[in-house]
Amino acid sequence: MTGRDPSPTAATVIVTIADEAALGPLARALAATLPAHAFLALDGDLGAGKTTFVKALAAAAGIDPAEVVSPTFGLVHVHPLPDGHPAERLVHADLYRLAGCNDLFELGWEELTAAPGWVAAEWSKRIKPALPAERLDILLEVATETARRALFTGRGAAFAPLLAALRALPGASAG
Repeated sequence: MTGRDPSPTAATVIVTIADEAALGPLARALAATLPAHAFLALDGDLGAGKTTFVKALAAAAGIDPAEVVSPTFGLVHVHPLPDGHPAERLVHADLYRLAGCNDLFELGWEELTAAPGWVAAEWSKRIKPALPAERLDILLEVATETARRALFTGRGAAFAPLLAALRALPGASAG
């Protein structure tokens, strides 16, 4: 997943998520259409639901969601996907404590992001210059106490099928 901004193409879909239960259909749509090698750049305020979102994606891909916890102190958790899954693994990173891109080397970031699988990086704006050009940007916003608004911006042609699937979901609109 090398390459840096600016992104080659970008299209946005906005999905309103009524509550945590509504994450299931969204996560299943993502898991079914994410490319086998994908970078998910997650951002949003504290409490917006970034880790909850990753848990839902993991569950939709066949990982026990109880195993997916915030990697705030370990920074990175690697979860193998079920045998035969084309993505092979889910890398869950919490970059909140990083000072910037220079801290990525100590994490083995190049190896983590180059290997097959999905990388879900919370607080990705902290490493914006190091983000791959082809990625899915996900901005989670608090709409109400239980509802969230998710802005999905696909950067690269590989995300076109995913954005089409998201547009078909209840509560979705073009951004």
